[in-house]
Amino acid sequence: MKKVATFLMFEGNAEEAMNYYVSLIEDSSVTSIVRYGPEGPGTEGSVMQATFTLKGQEFMCIDSHVKHAFTFTPSFSIFVTCDTDDEMDRLYEDLPVGGKVLMPLGNYGFSKKFGWVVDRFGVSWQVNLP
Repeated sequence: MKKVATFLMFEGNAEEAMNYYVSLIEDSSVTSIVRYGPEGPGTEGSVMQATFTLKGQEFMCIDSHVKHAFTFTPSFSIFVTCDTDDEMDRLYEDLPVGGKVLMPLGNYGFSKKFGWVVDRFGVSWQVNLP
């Protein structure tokens, strides 16, 4: 076994999502993008396979050329442990724009400050300030 990575399947907005995520979290970057060409099977220029890192954690993603009856579910989420209130508040304010809040920011007993949101791409995020 060479590695284990989280894999996100989008339907046409993988590159937009990657760029958004790396802009929100410091020490993050898009590390590779391979695009579909004119021969397909996906839309020319869309993401055939890409990798990006968020704070050192590697993710893979694609733009699926096959339409599916499913998308992301909150049972899978990206869990972010923040260092400061400012970092926490910024992520919690930015991430649900165009998405929705699943759990508002609060002290739920297991954490000083916690919130759970779904971003505009349908990806679920838990943000935590221990």
